[in-house]
Amino acid sequence: MVKGIGHYGNCFGVPTVGGEVYFEDCYHTNPLVNAMSVGIMQANKMVSATAKGTGNPVIYVGSATGKDGIGGASFASADITHDSVQELPAVQVGDPFQEKKLLEACLEVLETGAVVGMQDMGAAGIICSTAEMSAKGEVGMHIDLEKVPTRQQNMKAWELLLSESQERMLMVVEKGREAEVVAVFEKWDLSASTIGHVTDDGLLNFYMNGTLEASIPAYELVLGGGAPQYTREYTEPKYFEKINAFDATALADIQDLKATAEALITLPNIASKRWVYTQYDSMVGAANTSTNSPSDASVVLAKGTGKALAITVDCNSKYVFANPYIGGMIAVAEAARNIVCSGGEPIGVTNCLNFGNPYDPEVYFQFVHAVTGMGDACKKFNTPVTGGNVSFYNQNPDGPVYPTPTIGMVGILDNISQKMTMHFKDAGDIIVLIGAQHNDIASSEYLHKLKGVQYSPAPYFNLEEEYNTQQLISKLIK
Repeated sequence: MVKGIGHYGNCFGVPTVGGEVYFEDCYHTNPLVNAMSVGIMQANKMVSATAKGTGNPVIYVGSATGKDGIGGASFASADITHDSVQELPAVQVGDPFQEKKLLEACLEVLETGAVVGMQDMGAAGIICSTAEMSAKGEVGMHIDLEKVPTRQQNMKAWELLLSESQERMLMVVEKGREAEVVAVFEKWDLSASTIGHVTDDGLLNFYMNGTLEASIPAYELVLGGGAPQYTREYTEPKYFEKINAFDATALADIQDLKATAEALITLPNIASKRWVYTQYDSMVGAANTSTNSPSDASVVLAKGTGKALAITVDCNSKYVFANPYIGGMIAVAEAARNIVCSGGEPIGVTNCLNFGNPYDPEVYFQFVHAVTGMGDACKKFNTPVTGGNVSFYNQNPDGPVYPTPTIGMVGILDNISQKMTMHFKDAGDIIVLIGAQHNDIASSEYLHKLKGVQYSPAPYFNLEEEYNTQQLISKLIK
């Protein structure tokens, strides 16, 4: 995983500016990889992923479609069993250099003003992008699947619709300006093919050599539209009984503090992650200020503005396992704390919510309460949730992964001079610990890994105290 992230990102020209690595036995069969990409744009040049304009052409751009990744999204929505290896779909073949060309071509074609709407083709491929773009614009599409560029012969209609081949985009452009768009992509040696047009009936009609293969209202396929929404039953997990039975006073006092400290710093979740991040290129693009002068969050320059972005990802899934509501709040609070300690002001959140099977009432309990906790914390820190992703069914015959609602947060430094770094500066400087102290080792690495206590409560957390502390830190920095 480390090699894959580093290879694609480095070749693509995007620096890896930060991250978090967390080890637990529950991830052995279900390793979680959550990636957040942050970009900067001019507000007046934003393009929407919305289809509009009856008769406007629908253009497919990028790499040709193959059979790789067919069923990838559905495979990810099933429990892992001993037989799952027999069901693995063909893995998508990523080409970072092709992606880089696609990025540059898309940015160039936007300058023509011919693009009405554009969206990437991710999970579920063409069927997903056509449905989402059409539903947002309250329109339909007529798609001729035989016009989709392919790299394998005799692909069936359903394979073309569901393929998750990488480096592909779908765009709607103004009618009559197709040649301008195609010329840009030809310049970058990329395919650009008109595969259909926008209709006004709200239907997605997919044809193959003149034969109608599928017809469905776009509205019926999207969340918030006609797609089914369920209210699942949930119940408090039985393991809460073990957590509630935890008695810190029953623990023996530490006899050798030095030996304990040395043991702690060798634990995978505490030890240096230098062996990971040194495999990444953190300097490509020359905007990252954190490589040689790290902050609590990554600080990236917004070139030409004097401002900077503070970026972080956070989640301690052990806390969420112990108390989903408190753990969800802590994930948001920790991200905000990193931003504030870097000199920034938190401005927005995205997330990836990784949980087990939602049909399990105990798993759904974790999901409901973690989301509620995250929501309450986001309201307190005034950080709108601008997007996100939900990944269910992360479990195997031994059980689900820890509930892992990973938070990605962005903050802004109005002036790069406000940036704060982590390291101590000069001998004689005063070290101050801010915030109330509590006699609390619940859900700690010491308790879990050194003492073998798997079940203990989440650590003490008070949202109001956390908010006030962060406000104080922000004022002291400014």
